[in-house]
Amino acid sequence: MVTKVSDGDTITVRQTDGQEMKVRLGCIDAPEIPHGKAPGQTLGQESKKNLQRLVDEADGEVMVSVIDTDRYGRKVGEVFTSVKDREKSLNEEQLTSGMAYFYKKYSNCPNREVFERAEAIAQSKRLGVWTGNYQRPWDYRQQYR
Repeated sequence: MVTKVSDGDTITVRQTDGQEMKVRLGCIDAPEIPHGKAPGQTLGQESKKNLQRLVDEADGEVMVSVIDTDRYGRKVGEVFTSVKDREKSLNEEQLTSGMAYFYKKYSNCPNREVFERAEAIAQSKRLGVWTGNYQRPWDYRQQYR
């Protein structure tokens, strides 16, 4: 059960044992929301809202396939929902809607090719992050370190 959507690529999940686990959606990187002195990026809030909408469609119920643990202790993985007997990858949905970029740093995801295609679809349709010449989140973060 998702207890929090932190931004466009991070959620907190309550596991069946009651423990909370922070999950970074692998293979994607969403525009940043405001953190500390960093003002946030264009589409950062929109990306977060889109992920929240996807979670809400599934009443917060998700399945997490953990791939790795990042340097902040978050689990990195693929997150799935099942709505009306149709499984959805939230990672793929964020890419297809243009609310995130394919992030090669986490490119060891089992569905890497699916994610690359999803990004290409959004790019060809000029959706979300592909509507302008926006700075990539990984470059943006470098400015505020």
